[in-house]
Amino acid sequence: MKVKIHRLDPDLPLPKYETNGSFAFDFITRETTKIPAKKRVLVPANVIIECPKNLALLILPRSSLFKKKSLILPNSPGLIDRDYCGETDEIMIQVYNMSDKEVVVERGEKIAQGLFVKTETIEFVDTEKPAKKSRGGFGSTG
Repeated sequence: MKVKIHRLDPDLPLPKYETNGSFAFDFITRETTKIPAKKRVLVPANVIIECPKNLALLILPRSSLFKKKSLILPNSPGLIDRDYCGETDEIMIQVYNMSDKEVVVERGEKIAQGLFVKTETIEFVDTEKPAKKSRGGFGSTG
């Protein structure tokens, strides 16, 4: 399947799947960004992606992100909707620095990954009451 993508900085490579077994591709940062201790920052990912119909794009942390940088993605997984693909809709990776020191993410660094998932738009049908007896509350199955 081919997906339309626009790079804001064409000097940086397109995202790619690193191995034949990879389900997700890596986002590449467009600029060097400083993340102060205990602060949240948006890091530009250099791309605008037009998701095909019935596909959503999830933004997930790379497995090494916290170990190497003490960064987390506080809204993980992030969701890119199909209509978020206009001229100013660059994908931004929201990161939070958990450490007590400033962290620097360098231009061209990989800090997050994208995963396309199949979706379907549904229509809600309002009912007068639930169909079955309750199974219990939160955590009731042990």
